Amino acid sequence: MLIVAPLSILGVWQEEFRKFANFEYSLAILNGSESKKIEKLRQMPTLGLRVAVVNYESAWRLEKDIAAWDADLIVCDEGHKIKTHNIAASKCMHRLGAKARYQMLLTGTIITNKAIDVFSPYKFLNPAVFGNSFYAFRNRYFDMTGYGNHTPVLKANMAEELARRIHSIAFRATKAECLELPETMEIVRTVELEPQAKRLYQQLVRDSYAWIKEGEITAANVLTRLLRLSQLTGGFLRGDEGNRAERVSNAKLDALSDIVDCAAQEGGKLVVIARFLSEIDAITAMLERKSIAFSLITGAVKDRDEQVRRFQTDPEVTVFVGQIATAGLGITLTAADKMVFYSLDYSMSNFEQTKARIHRVGQNNPCTYIYLVAKSTVDVRVLKALRDKADLAKSLIDDCRAGHNPFDTP
Repeated sequence: MLIVAPLSILGVWQEEFRKFANFEYSLAILNGSESKKIEKLRQMPTLGLRVAVVNYESAWRLEKDIAAWDADLIVCDEGHKIKTHNIAASKCMHRLGAKARYQMLLTGTIITNKAIDVFSPYKFLNPAVFGNSFYAFRNRYFDMTGYGNHTPVLKANMAEELARRIHSIAFRATKAECLELPETMEIVRTVELEPQAKRLYQQLVRDSYAWIKEGEITAANVLTRLLRLSQLTGGFLRGDEGNRAERVSNAKLDALSDIVDCAAQEGGKLVVIARFLSEIDAITAMLERKSIAFSLITGAVKDRDEQVRRFQTDPEVTVFVGQIATAGLGITLTAADKMVFYSLDYSMSNFEQTKARIHRVGQNNPCTYIYLVAKSTVDVRVLKALRDKADLAKSLIDDCRAGHNPFDTP
């Protein structure tokens, strides 16, 4: 059995097998140098079920050796990671899947933003469902619209067929159907930028619109400017040359400080999620000043399993700080029933997956999500798009082409 998963959750599989596998097995997590990974794969014991766990990046780099290992079953965990059909990891999984006798794909978000995302995962699972050609699939089910005909829109007369084919080999279980989970509540905590920060923000809004109008109106250009505005609402501003981020506001940090104090007084634990490393540095510095013990996961943290274990089991560790791009997959944070989103990225998948870290099996309390939103900024629009499951980039581009500044927020 070969399990391919994001790097951050490889250890989760080891723990789950330890808890639930009531049969003989041997499990190896393929980590270390490339030669070390190959050695672990080749030297696995032959008794019982042999399980190799590897991340997507390593899988395609070790494809020749993994193919020679000849797994009977290949599992793609968080399978939406191979939604893009022409990247190296996806191509590798398509080839490995074609060779294996059984394939399984696990994900809570098979469609992250666009229905066209289903092609690549299904090519791994069973090419008979949608075929081997991405372009034949696209032409059958989608009209290409928008600027440069780059935006796929599902054909209305093909929606029923697409859904039927998706479900032909899928099993879908919702939380409501199979788990008795507590209710959730969402709170938007509006903060107001300081006058100086507000002036900087308004100037950046004007500059961003002028910059976009001078060039080509594309999703990449619009989201690049949106990124800088989002950084500013979190309290930091980085120059165009990519120099060090400068602190320009404490508005969100002060609001978070109050929330942390309240959680401490109530004796509860708290999860804090942020997008940018500069924000995370400021948050952890604030916790250190308060002498509050915390766990931390960012892209640079190696001992992720230990960080989660401490938060889940150590009563002294009362705050978990996570970067949304790396802390939203495969971990359980049910020691807390409150999660604060200090800032958000634009990924629907990251948003939904991160929320599920506290609202999952093992949670007995109602869960509260608190969103820190800077008043009259792009924060408002980003949160609305995520909650409405809307295409943020498309709506911003549409505003630009209609002659409106897409970054203006009442």
